[in-house]
Amino acid sequence: MKYIPLTNVRYLVVHCAATPAKMDIGAKEIDRWHRERGFFSLGYHYVIRRNGTIEDGRPLDQPGAHVRQYNSVSLGVCLVGGVDKGGPEGKPEANFTPEQIYMLRIVLDEWKAKWPNAEIVGHRDLDAGKACPSFNVKKWIEQGRPDVLPTP
Repeated sequence: MKYIPLTNVRYLVVHCAATPAKMDIGAKEIDRWHRERGFFSLGYHYVIRRNGTIEDGRPLDQPGAHVRQYNSVSLGVCLVGGVDKGGPEGKPEANFTPEQIYMLRIVLDEWKAKWPNAEIVGHRDLDAGKACPSFNVKKWIEQGRPDVLPTP
């Protein structure tokens, strides 16, 4: 598949997998879900598992498939978790582990070093109809990225 290389990164987008805290999945499972939805591969650039392990998704120079109309100018990182229980009845819940939050900071710091003008946002900041990533990323940034996440 041909793609236009990602060269103008304007947004660093935080996502959640919309899975309950007890569901420990990773890039392999999300890749399967995305392929079932018609994507050619996992739409995120990184996935952060419950134990803080960072798993690779799409290469950083390749556009993701994670925010409509912004994929060509953004990178996406997905935290596993984000809802209180599985299925359509699940409600947003910032149920991420301290290990995930620590590694999220590492990823965002690395990305900001490479793309200093990019803005860190949550999926919901670019798509008003979404609750993802189940916490207010902009508020978290303003508060100095503490271990405790603000509510949606």
